[in-house]
Amino acid sequence: MKITVDFEECLKDSPRFRATIEEVEGDVCELESKLDKLVKLCIGMIDAGKAYNAANKQFVNGIRELAQQSTKDEVIESSLTKFAESLQEMINYHTILFDQAQRSIKTQLQTFVKDDIRKFKEAKKQFDKVSEEKEAALIKNAQAPRNKQHEVEEATNILTATRKCFRHIVLDYVLQINVLQSKRRSEILKSMLSFMYAHLTFFHQGYDLFSELQPLMKQLGGQLDQLVVDAAKEKRDMEQKHSTIQQKSVKAALQEVSEQDIIPDCRDFCAWRSTSDFSNDDTKLEYNVDADNGIAMEGYLFKRASNAFKTWNRRWFSIQNNQLVYQKKFKDNPTVVVEDLRLCTVKHCEDIERRFCFEVVSPTKSCMMQADSEKLRQAWIKAVQNSIATAFRNKGDDGEKLDRKSSTSTGSLDSGGEPKERSLKGESALQKVLAIPGNTCCCDCGQPDPRWASINLGITLCIQCSGIHRSLGVHFSKVRSLTLDTWEPELLKLMCELGNGVINQIYEARREELGARKPQPGDPRHEVEAYIKAKYVDRRFVRRPSDEELRNKVVSLSKQEKRLSSSSEHLPPRPPPPTPKLRPGSNVSGQSVKSADSGIQNSADGSREMLATTPSNNSLADGDVAESPPMPMPATLPPPSPCKEMVFYEPKEYSPGLQLYWASCARSLPDMAEALAHGAEVNWVNTDEDKRTPLIMAVQGGSLVTCEFLLQNAANVNQQDAQGRGPLHHATMLGHTGQVCLFLKRGANQNAADIDEKTPLTIAVEAANADIVTLLRLAKMNEEMREAEGPYSQSGDETYQDIFQDFTQMASNDPDKLNRYQQYDPQRP
Repeated sequence: MKITVDFEECLKDSPRFRATIEEVEGDVCELESKLDKLVKLCIGMIDAGKAYNAANKQFVNGIRELAQQSTKDEVIESSLTKFAESLQEMINYHTILFDQAQRSIKTQLQTFVKDDIRKFKEAKKQFDKVSEEKEAALIKNAQAPRNKQHEVEEATNILTATRKCFRHIVLDYVLQINVLQSKRRSEILKSMLSFMYAHLTFFHQGYDLFSELQPLMKQLGGQLDQLVVDAAKEKRDMEQKHSTIQQKSVKAALQEVSEQDIIPDCRDFCAWRSTSDFSNDDTKLEYNVDADNGIAMEGYLFKRASNAFKTWNRRWFSIQNNQLVYQKKFKDNPTVVVEDLRLCTVKHCEDIERRFCFEVVSPTKSCMMQADSEKLRQAWIKAVQNSIATAFRNKGDDGEKLDRKSSTSTGSLDSGGEPKERSLKGESALQKVLAIPGNTCCCDCGQPDPRWASINLGITLCIQCSGIHRSLGVHFSKVRSLTLDTWEPELLKLMCELGNGVINQIYEARREELGARKPQPGDPRHEVEAYIKAKYVDRRFVRRPSDEELRNKVVSLSKQEKRLSSSSEHLPPRPPPPTPKLRPGSNVSGQSVKSADSGIQNSADGSREMLATTPSNNSLADGDVAESPPMPMPATLPPPSPCKEMVFYEPKEYSPGLQLYWASCARSLPDMAEALAHGAEVNWVNTDEDKRTPLIMAVQGGSLVTCEFLLQNAANVNQQDAQGRGPLHHATMLGHTGQVCLFLKRGANQNAADIDEKTPLTIAVEAANADIVTLLRLAKMNEEMREAEGPYSQSGDETYQDIFQDFTQMASNDPDKLNRYQQYDPQRP
């Protein structure tokens, strides 16, 4: 009911007016309470709607994921995708509905309560106050004594002013009451009508959406009946196949028992089984013959590892593309056991304890395998023999080879791990590095007594700057502790070759010219971080050389390399290196190092000779080790071509990459660091020099530290030149044992072959370099041991670790002992 107040009545201030005012005030107070409650309920409804929408979105995402998982079933994928889209549209409609509810109910009614009802309350306060003042003035006027004229006049004046003020305020109050009573109807109805129209739109949109979806739903409903019938039929067929196979399995078990009781002799047993019909059925159950995919035969076999323990591991073998390969898991890339079956033979193995064993022998390795039964062994042997015959028939065809790039046979230590390394640690490494001029203070902020280092830049850092360097990423800076981490000898020598002074001359060459302030100890971290990023990431302070300066630098480095080469040619022959000392109990005799993969088959009698693996009879400590016999040179392996003499050709253009190229050969680490600061690509390829890289040139220069510097700056240890030779090839050809050891530790692929099909091991054998043969053989053995022990194995054999540690120490601290072999000469007898 709308309550209005008469303006004439309010001037009289009659009891009727007071009763009306009291009724209006109670009504407005109740209205405010109801509106507040409605707004709170609206807020709760909106929050619940948002939570509902969030849960709905997760449900729709689940439908989408199920559709993506069902990509092979077009009906399920398309239907679920359409349903998810429709439900997502409904979520969008719900969101619009809740937004409209917030605008129409919450916002609009809150505005009405806060504005209009607040004005009413303020007007009521003024009205109550002036009413009290008027009542007081009337009482004072009535009490004024007649004989005191001045009190009478004062009371009369106050009463007159108070009545005038009362009339003005009461009229405003009545106006506010009437306006509020008039507006409440429109505001409430407008708000609710807007809210109801939002619902109407929501349901209309939902109806239209599902009307479009209805034909698809009817179509799926019709298909669903047929799908139920087909599923029931498939279930019956599968149950029938299951029953048939189960009966065959029982029959096989009974027949297996009867065969063992009746035919104890192995050969008679084999002959009997080969004529058995059930034997053929069993083979078909376990193996597939799929010539279309190039797979002649596949199945599980036990493989004997070539480590000292001769462990057996179950692997999935297959004969495909004239190769014998195996996998640990189906997703793993296959490991090639035999690359070309034409060069192999297969035979039974009856002289070992295990049953059903056979051996595949190639010119470079042999592989011992075990089948589950005699008939399966015969099947595998026959499959290998047939594949050999087929390969000879098709030897004119270019068969596809398996991808060996991802083979697990890397033959090296993990580059990130340093197990059992006898390296410097703590104060000894700290003292050596801080002894370099400029290294006693942080390279970037000058903080004294630094305890951290960037190993690819060759600088020392305080703890704050080291944290900033670490945040740059390892492609800019690799941070290590000088006191907590272990330091390999070659890495420590790298730190001593560079230092803060050298690097700051490069990276801060233009700092004073540009007016940049170098941070000081105690400066805010954000200022130091900005400076370090400008210095190493943006290289803002590096002085870019002119074309003439770059040309002069490159020519000077090439001449420096020639001087080094010419001076080294006249050095007297070096004495043979001592044999690395082995730990007590380590077995590195021919029995331990020798593996099934390191033998050489003699084509005449099938025997295999092992290449010598013991370097010499000199020891690092007291004790005698027998000298190894001369290395046999297989006549089947043609000698690799000799290394080309390095000649400086006038290039088409001079670049930082060319500077890095010649600086690597000239063993000048400061010039290499300068070239990298000028933007040289660490794997830059010199197309005029057989596509050689700076790392290959570092091998030619003979410096272990130069190679370490390039590797720490992300040089590719397996990048090949035009002859297909990587750094490991070149180090082997030049007889640089320390570099071979370094590359194997950094992940070099020792199975890579050059254009003459020669691996580093082939070259080392032809050069009769026992040290490098030892390293390559041990790396291969260590890899096979880790492979046999599974993915959670540790670094490998302790013998391998011992020998590599000794070679590392010798290469860094006494390199002359390793350089007993002259450069590889293919014409040498």
